[in-house]
Amino acid sequence: MARPTRSSDWGFPRWREYGAEREAVKVRLCDRHGCDAPGDRPAPKSPNSPDRWYFCETHAGEYNRNWNYFEGLTAEEAAQREAEERRDAGGFAESKHNGWAGPGDGSRSRDEMRALEVLELDVDADFDAVRLAWRRLAKSNHPDVRPGDADAAKRFQAIQAAYDVLKAAEERRTWKPD
Repeated sequence: MARPTRSSDWGFPRWREYGAEREAVKVRLCDRHGCDAPGDRPAPKSPNSPDRWYFCETHAGEYNRNWNYFEGLTAEEAAQREAEERRDAGGFAESKHNGWAGPGDGSRSRDEMRALEVLELDVDADFDAVRLAWRRLAKSNHPDVRPGDADAAKRFQAIQAAYDVLKAAEERRTWKPD
């Protein structure tokens, strides 16, 4: 009587290298009628469909040359679909690491530079200097100190907004996970 063996020999000790099984390796053939080459290059059956054809290299090239993604669409529909698929969120967020303005080392964004100008500080001011300048300017331009002065109220709001920008940037720089 034959001794029963496992189809996939994963026991110890291994007498063969990993990936060498006793069964024959399953090879998917090209989906082109009459082709016996391995079909290892997937190609879409239709737009917006998860189904795929699997062709050999020769027939995949032929299929790609004849493939028209916008087949059956008018020119306006094709342009609309292309615009929808090319759209991304790039216009909604400004990159934090590629600021065009800032000190030579690129550590400050354009918004931080504007905030430093509002607080009348140098480019290389640390956060302690920011806090001192904010307190000084906020006290001198506060609406309670200068009642009825609309320009002072606007300056106070700008000073407060500048401090909020710099405080958020400092928290981002010094944040550490717990």
